[in-house]
Amino acid sequence: MDKPQSFNPYLSGNPRTLFSRQSRATRRRRILAATLIGTSLVIAATWRPAQAAEEMVIRTMGPVSYVCGGVAEDERAKLTEQEKNFNMGILFTQGPNGEYLSEVDVKLTRDGQPVANFKAGGPRCLIRAPEGSYNIEATYKGQPKSMKISTGTRNAQLRW
Repeated sequence: MDKPQSFNPYLSGNPRTLFSRQSRATRRRRILAATLIGTSLVIAATWRPAQAAEEMVIRTMGPVSYVCGGVAEDERAKLTEQEKNFNMGILFTQGPNGEYLSEVDVKLTRDGQPVANFKAGGPRCLIRAPEGSYNIEATYKGQPKSMKISTGTRNAQLRW
């Protein structure tokens, strides 16, 4: 006759049985690794770097709403789409070639009273305000410029 075989090879003195401490620790490490990998994949799938076009948020200050942007091609396209919802537009540029500016401090006044203050996040700002004439006072790197603008004017430009 043959030598008697163990009923279960995993239970016959093998230090790594299905229920041993070493096996449980290995399973825990594998489960932890799988969880971390899965979580990383979920985060990677849902996380997107902030894009400039997403930062173009319509902001409201009293009776005035505005949105600024337009450095990138997609931003210019989004502003063009939204232009019909605003009654004024201004472009900030510098130099003889009309290089676009951002981070321009803007103060909008009407009859000498401040209506809105904001920092332009891009060269083009669309503004929705009650009908009338406004003075735009803009400052870039300490240099102020101003102009009078009326509702319905969409292509005003301040150049430094």
